[in-house]
Amino acid sequence: MFFRREPPKALTLENRVELLKQAGFGAEPLPDGRVKIAKNGVGFVVGDAGKNQPEIDKAGILVNGEIAVLLSGGYQMFLETPSGRRLPATDVELRALHSFEEDVKEALGIADLYNTALGTTSTKHQYDRVAGRDSGRPPKPWEKKRAAV
Repeated sequence: MFFRREPPKALTLENRVELLKQAGFGAEPLPDGRVKIAKNGVGFVVGDAGKNQPEIDKAGILVNGEIAVLLSGGYQMFLETPSGRRLPATDVELRALHSFEEDVKEALGIADLYNTALGTTSTKHQYDRVAGRDSGRPPKPWEKKRAAV
């Protein structure tokens, strides 16, 4: 049949890194087998999670060799390094982060979803602010927790 669709190609970690290098990204192998990808002061770590799926960490700004990820302070976005250092995020850094993520998705052929294309997202922030929503019935404001005996 001439309407047959080509099956999608499964990319290996090496294929992904090569595609990113061709798009102008720098690649630095890490001791644990993953690869640090960077361009214009922004970077992320990519690995192979098996099952032909990439394990891609959240992109962040490079601060003294560490990748600082976004953290929402409610009133301002901050950059937090793995060592715990927090810095206020500037508009220049946020724009660089957005363009970096768009370039990575374009180079790897990943679909850009609507909610991530709207703005910056943080993995450390609970966006709906309903504590305990997914862990069963959340306590009512008038219910008090019993003290542990």
